[in-house]
Amino acid sequence: MDRPLSYLVIAGVTIIGIVASAVAAGAASGSVSITKSRGKICMTSNGLPDHATGRFPNPGNPHRISAQFIEVCVPENPVKTSRVTQLRGSTGFALNGVIIRPGTADYYDPSSPRGFSRNPASGWKLDGKGAGAMLGLDQNNAHVDHRGLYHYHAMPTSLLEGNTSTLVGFAADGFEIHYVGSKAKSGYSLKPGNRSAGPGGRHDGTYVQDWQFTGGTGTLDQCNGGRLDGRLVYFVTDSYPYFPHCAWGEVSRDFARP
Repeated sequence: MDRPLSYLVIAGVTIIGIVASAVAAGAASGSVSITKSRGKICMTSNGLPDHATGRFPNPGNPHRISAQFIEVCVPENPVKTSRVTQLRGSTGFALNGVIIRPGTADYYDPSSPRGFSRNPASGWKLDGKGAGAMLGLDQNNAHVDHRGLYHYHAMPTSLLEGNTSTLVGFAADGFEIHYVGSKAKSGYSLKPGNRSAGPGGRHDGTYVQDWQFTGGTGTLDQCNGGRLDGRLVYFVTDSYPYFPHCAWGEVSRDFARP
């Protein structure tokens, strides 16, 4: 489904192309409005996607998907700063109105019947995509939180399929998020060998601590940032971290919370 940036041309006017696409699909009754006004890009949605979702609840996710009221704004003209800001919770939004939340709040916990909990004592944090089966992610690498909020942890497959535009959404600091497939290469790689503590076993990507930033020529930076047509943007990647976990610009106050 084409959602080119050319829709974002009239300040203060709803981008009706996106709304029409969401309503026409009807798969999850998605509704979204994106406007530009007073130096901000603002998104209002009911949090439901314009594509089919997995079944919720499911064995890995006990929550039921439900409509929300989401209203967030990001800078229209973001500026790169000299420092990186680590992001927690929601890190951006997709053009279909679904929130992007690549991280989790769950940690390895051998005392829990599920093998993980919100107790951070182990220091081994579950990666949303890597622990997808444990967390009940659907075919779009998304699931539902306790409020019923459907959100993406990694590549939103149905959203990306058929897109003729590379634009996927906007990060918490206002920089664009694009998907260009294998043309954007993550700078992260799995650590070699086995884990020396915690859950043991090899570094297979189940936990955030399985990964390390190694960088290198032709790879994205630690925030999954790079250049597109001479501009700084973030990329969705097929491997960790999938979406930006940190930001180069000033983070909107709407995202400065878990």
